[in-house]
Amino acid sequence: MTQLDQETWLNELIRLSRETSVGKQLPNAFYVHVSALPALCETLQAYEQKARSVVEKDIAEATLIKYSFSEPKISYLFYPDFDRVAHPPLKASLQVNLVTLEVSYRSYHDTVNPPILHRKETFVTPEYPYYQTFVQLTQQEKALGLLTQSRYIGTQREWEQKLRDRAVEIQGHQVISHQATHQKKPKIERHKAAIVRHQISRPVRVALEAELFTEGTTFFDYGCGYGGDIERIAEKGYDSRGWDPYYSPDTPLVEADIVNLGYVINVIEDTQERREALINAWKLTRRVLIVSAQVLINDSSNRQVAYGDGVITRRNTFQKYYEQEELKAYIDQVLGVDALPIGLGVYLVFRDSRQAETFRASRFRSHAKTPRLQKRVRRFEDYQTLLTPLMDFMTERGRLPAKGELPEESQIKAELGGLRRAFKVILQATNQEDWNAITQQRSEELKLYLATALLTHRPKFKDFSATVRQDIKGLFGSFKQACAEAEAMLFSLSDQEVIEQLCRESKIGLKLSKSLLVHISSLEELDPLLRLYEACASRTVGRLENVTVIQFYLAKPKIAYLSYPEFDRDPHPPLKAKMEINLGDLNVYYTEYNQNNPPLLHEKDKLVSSDYPLYEKFARLTQQERDWGLLDDFKAIRDRRGWLKCLEEHGAELKNHHLRWRKDLDLYRLKILKSQVQQRRRQQKKSQ
Repeated sequence: MTQLDQETWLNELIRLSRETSVGKQLPNAFYVHVSALPALCETLQAYEQKARSVVEKDIAEATLIKYSFSEPKISYLFYPDFDRVAHPPLKASLQVNLVTLEVSYRSYHDTVNPPILHRKETFVTPEYPYYQTFVQLTQQEKALGLLTQSRYIGTQREWEQKLRDRAVEIQGHQVISHQATHQKKPKIERHKAAIVRHQISRPVRVALEAELFTEGTTFFDYGCGYGGDIERIAEKGYDSRGWDPYYSPDTPLVEADIVNLGYVINVIEDTQERREALINAWKLTRRVLIVSAQVLINDSSNRQVAYGDGVITRRNTFQKYYEQEELKAYIDQVLGVDALPIGLGVYLVFRDSRQAETFRASRFRSHAKTPRLQKRVRRFEDYQTLLTPLMDFMTERGRLPAKGELPEESQIKAELGGLRRAFKVILQATNQEDWNAITQQRSEELKLYLATALLTHRPKFKDFSATVRQDIKGLFGSFKQACAEAEAMLFSLSDQEVIEQLCRESKIGLKLSKSLLVHISSLEELDPLLRLYEACASRTVGRLENVTVIQFYLAKPKIAYLSYPEFDRDPHPPLKAKMEINLGDLNVYYTEYNQNNPPLLHEKDKLVSSDYPLYEKFARLTQQERDWGLLDDFKAIRDRRGWLKCLEEHGAELKNHHLRWRKDLDLYRLKILKSQVQQRRRQQKKSQ
């Protein structure tokens, strides 16, 4: 295998592993059970056959095949107890270098703390004899939070310690809770899970913000509880109805454009009833079904016990806490669709595939300003009213209209000879570079959409609306070329060093030692690859509600969403909540911070663009704090206590976004502090 072949192999392997429906993909490798090899594409099978052909040792007992992403190597992993033991230990591995054809062997028989397996169903096909057994075990473990923080459960000792901490044990492929051993099957009171809402629920609000509700839209809430969403959607002028088996059992089930199944499937303990609820809601849907469920697993302090594939709360309600990808897989499998994530635990299912793809593409579109007039041109001024719709179209789509797309086309053709000639007149009064920038912006947005789509499915050209199809032709020449450029972007993301370099070179954002912080409003100004990197998280898992800041980690494939509710008002806003997404396994970690001494944010001006409404105010404060020496030691001012101590030591206090000297300072100390400020300013001028 030549160097060129090696690079091709690595890129191709990443793409093929993403497209396959079987196997487990981690950040640095792809794993599959030997029984599932026939389910892989011919190329992946051929690579495995090449490795097998150079192995002299007997590998008939191998259990898993590992395809490395970092180097052209295939490994055979031996788990002789794969079927029998819930979390089998690794006994041996045999590695084949496909470039040098070298073979290395390692035994784990004498290892006191060997690696073990979790989520065994991901390695095999659904036809595997024990597939359902593996699935049920994983569901029970997820319900109890046993699979969170996967980095700490990869070896036998760590796993056994976690089981002891949670007071559970594994018998066969069942989780036994010692807290619930003698409990009878409880009576589940589903209606107690209903919430009295004083505002629109998050899933419905997200749908409103996404502009899914248009004039004449009808709405039906399946499992409406107390009916809060029905009332508030009706108040907005839409035909709004709903049904609930406990609170509104006599209300007729009627079809609607938008149907909401809000936090219903996670409170139904019977798996068949859960499935029927999803199917029934879909039957009522004309245009879009909104499906939402709890996705964050509560910790053990809530005293929940395993029941079926979920947990029973202290109120005798059932809760199944899905993982985001698990929820999508469930919806897709039951309805035979491709559900679209619109938020954490919230999915949309479109009846029409064209509407689905158009909606996906629209989520990447940002505002663009029509280029300003640079000079007065008589011919342009004579036809300005006629040319304005053409300029608006070019700004919106980044290309000239196709035949029939612009209502004024015939009039423009009669007056100016055609759209291209008309655009030449526009260029006489505007800057060509401004229009090129808009075209580039729209191209990048469309490419971002295609790249994220390729993570889960390959859209078909016919599935797009006529307008988007024309965008693809006009901006890329062909659908094939557009997909090729999108794939190239995806391949770039596999190199964490590229992400680190882009973060360090970013013109916007607060650069910390291990991460880059960017305000949500500035996301569109980042390098397209960083936008795609973030989209891999937000379009597959979803963003934290009320997210303010996005954190890009430099050395790890991880993104965090931070909530600073007081970002604009507080000079140093406290961190309220943080949601981390590991892009390797899509695990989600959520943290709420104690507001007695929360982490604080500094240098807000670096997180936003210069046209942010409060940028100047933020920048003045940062410069003042730098002059006063308040930002010299970031570790010391990380939290509120440290910051207040720093202010006291420097004789300073904050009034809104302005520093001032404390009134109780003695004159001698004030004189020294002012002298230090002047000295810092002089040093800063010299260094500029």
